Amino acid sequence: MGPDSPPARDYRVPSNVREGSACVNVSPDRIRILEETIDLIKIIVKEDPSQLGKDAGSLAAEIIRKAIEDKGQANIILATGTSQFETLKQLRNEKINWSRVTMFHLDEYIGLPETSPASFRKYLRDRFVQYVAPLQAIHLVNGEADPATECKQLGQLIGKTSIDVALVGIGENGHLGFNDPPADFETEDPFIVVELDEKCRRQQLGEGWFTNIQEVPQKAITMSIRQILKSRQIICSVPDRRKAEAIRDCFENPVSNLYPAGILQQHAYCICFLDKSSSALLKNRKPDGIR
Repeated sequence: MGPDSPPARDYRVPSNVREGSACVNVSPDRIRILEETIDLIKIIVKEDPSQLGKDAGSLAAEIIRKAIEDKGQANIILATGTSQFETLKQLRNEKINWSRVTMFHLDEYIGLPETSPASFRKYLRDRFVQYVAPLQAIHLVNGEADPATECKQLGQLIGKTSIDVALVGIGENGHLGFNDPPADFETEDPFIVVELDEKCRRQQLGEGWFTNIQEVPQKAITMSIRQILKSRQIICSVPDRRKAEAIRDCFENPVSNLYPAGILQQHAYCICFLDKSSSALLKNRKPDGIR
């Protein structure tokens, strides 16, 4: 389990926030820079997205099998998006007693029907669930339900659960889940309603999930930062050159809610798998496992 977040120390925009960044215009009272950055994350760089996914998915499978062996069941969190394609492909092909596995879902757009090609519920059913069913239980985020009620119900379910492994990615704006900058590092609510920022919405458009920016929802339900960090182990998969700037900002700056996924540096058991493209801008850190 990850450590509790240290207190905030500053409310100014850091000097390393570049001119033109969306974060420059953030209200100062919403900025948090943590007093201490405890750098625990392990970074592994692979040759390409395919090898990244194979290794990340295989590691996740090992963790799941060990949890089942130790306590008879496993609880997992799955993310979606193009960054997870290869990881989930590998994971679904692993030999696992899936009837002993309960799956939680990281986030979903509010108001988007499950029939939409951009629905994350559809994504998980099409790319994962149909290959491993039956699972012990599936808790997908229903973006068509009343958001407050959905957050409460999911929060009650995950609040009774110890998560063995969370599979996550990092957005082009540094988001973790749909916790866009400046992310809420303080809420204890397991699931929250968030406004999606412009860069996040344009990423979804650029990945081909929508045909124009007007189609991209402006709100979503997401698992909160603190809830994600409660996972015993976290596997973060981030391929592609378009993520390189976010990787640099998250892992070469003090932990700040302006670069939300940087909080993963403080989790005791987080491994981040990158490829050569997504790791291209790292300068101040020597990744492990470069092959």
